[in-house]
Amino acid sequence: DVECAGAIDDSKGDVRNIPQNTQTGAYTIVAADAGKHINISTGGVTFAANLFIAGDAVTIINNSSSNQTITCGAVTMYLAGETSTTNTMTLGGRGVATFICVGGNVFYGSGGGLS
Repeated sequence: DVECAGAIDDSKGDVRNIPQNTQTGAYTIVAADAGKHINISTGGVTFAANLFIAGDAVTIINNSSSNQTITCGAVTMYLAGETSTTNTMTLGGRGVATFICVGGNVFYGSGGGLS
């Protein structure tokens, strides 16, 4: 057992906190978003290539009742449980989805409201 009386931090910050990046319009994910959650209300999210390494993850929260489009054309994206890749996904209203990079611009996405 390990007990700690203070905060537990690493190079990305408090390990018990998933930092928020709030966006109110179309947003393209950047390398600094690894380990964060994107709270978006409109405009959708685009994944760019060559930003993440294996093990990097980002969560997207749709903070609206409207669908958000997740554009994946620059990376290879699989919806968890599916065998074919996709160029776009839809995150339904109030949906939450996490995307994890397994290396070489290949991601897997899974979550409530993701299709």
